[in-house]
Amino acid sequence: MDFDLIIVGAGLVGASLATGLAGSGLRLALVDPEPAPTTPQSDWDSRVYAISPGSRDFLAASGAWARIPAQRLMPVDSMLVRGDARDAALVFSAYDAGLEALCFIVESRAIESALRAELMARDDVTVFCPSRPASLDFGQNSARLVLLDGRSLEAKLIVGADGAQSWVRQETGIEAHDREYRQHAVVANFEVQCAHSAVARQWFRCDGVLALLPLPGNRVSMVWSTWDAAAERLLALNVQDLENEVGVACGHELGTMHLLNEPLAFPLRLTRVAELIKPRLALIGDAAHSIHPLAGQGVNLGFQDARELAQVLRGRKGQDDCGDWRLLRRYARARKETIAAMQITTDVLQRLFNNQTPGLRWLRNTGLNVADRVAPLKKLLVERALG
Repeated sequence: MDFDLIIVGAGLVGASLATGLAGSGLRLALVDPEPAPTTPQSDWDSRVYAISPGSRDFLAASGAWARIPAQRLMPVDSMLVRGDARDAALVFSAYDAGLEALCFIVESRAIESALRAELMARDDVTVFCPSRPASLDFGQNSARLVLLDGRSLEAKLIVGADGAQSWVRQETGIEAHDREYRQHAVVANFEVQCAHSAVARQWFRCDGVLALLPLPGNRVSMVWSTWDAAAERLLALNVQDLENEVGVACGHELGTMHLLNEPLAFPLRLTRVAELIKPRLALIGDAAHSIHPLAGQGVNLGFQDARELAQVLRGRKGQDDCGDWRLLRRYARARKETIAAMQITTDVLQRLFNNQTPGLRWLRNTGLNVADRVAPLKKLLVERALG
């Protein structure tokens, strides 16, 4: 059971790294503790992502993007951001930026299914699913991962892609510093009366951040990042009361709203890790960082990790050892600044907009209006989000 690379965690980011290394000459193992999802594709997944053009290109290069059915994709033509003052607004336009779309709204399950289909078509990836890791040991020239069923896997490089509570990160002693936002993201899908016109809408409110993301047809996905008590209250509402509350919160901008599935909630935290790499180890995705979802960049940051690591490993030239420290240092240096910048940006925005100090309220709403009028600043913000 010898491999060049073992990826622990076959979620979106871990699977994207495996597909992104197609044709690299590396023998890959993908270890996933969770069984493959079996939910019918006819249902609409509550969890959706705003996939940046850069992430779309990364998934397209591996063939996974083409496997996502067109009827599950929604390109976003523009984005409307409002503050908690009536006249505070910021508008982004794909046309003004010279882009096909600002981003693409896709269900989590649709991306996962496409990645798994691509992996199953490959003969250089061995998938262990469901299979939980039991122990991890590192030697000078290789690492050994033992599974709970007793099987032993050996590789030159271990990649931890196993989420915010990463077993790999804990097993290897990498420190992670969490700061709980004391908020949850409440997500649900709605059918709406009025056309969304491919516009992503976001409201920075006194009780959190509400986003309505366009889905194919007259559907939208709600992401309401709010305080724990408020999230708990939203989840406890009956269907009609929840529909009314969301409608009031967005000013009934899309008319009447009909709930399509049961709402879910996810805790929000900022996670900073002490290091992205150790000898024969690299972390990617939520195992390496987590951010507030107000900018919709969490999964894109993970895809950027996978893309960068894949590029480094593909560019190893005559280097037979894909776990060589110099290769890993190249990956860590390339990602450190971008990750830190996104964490700082989202954290500052969360602090600024979830604060009722009168002076800060004026500052944030004025800032939205100023940003909307300064074309170079808007262009910079769009470029940062392209991924």
